[in-house]
Amino acid sequence: MANCNLCEQDGGIVIWSGDDCRVVQVADPDLPGLCRVIWNRHVAEMTDLSYSEREILMTIVFAVEEAMRQVMQPNKVNLASLGNQVPHLHWHIIPRYEDDPFFPDSVWSQRKRGEKNNPLLVRQQLALQLPKMIRETIANLH
Repeated sequence: MANCNLCEQDGGIVIWSGDDCRVVQVADPDLPGLCRVIWNRHVAEMTDLSYSEREILMTIVFAVEEAMRQVMQPNKVNLASLGNQVPHLHWHIIPRYEDDPFFPDSVWSQRKRGEKNNPLLVRQQLALQLPKMIRETIANLH
């Protein structure tokens, strides 16, 4: 689709790609480990997918969450499918920590606190291990 960022670009660093969707890691300095699962074909809503396609998509979303919990050890994982600015079906999988800049509000809210270098640096190092764990978790689905 013309003028769709997620049709024209990967949407992050591709760490896994299948026939129907891809998993990308987003370089966000405030939220190391942030990933997106992006449906490859341009559709705007979950209900644009067949029931079997919905199952495929959510299976990958849950696999990313599982890998993220193992590697990143967050206090919480946020799953969000908004698409208000980019109406191309995609899910955000976001590791959250009580000391992250936005907690307990959404990551799209205003900052509540400044960076704390030590936890952020540790999380950035953990995020480097995340692509391998995501690929392994998805491979074990079959």
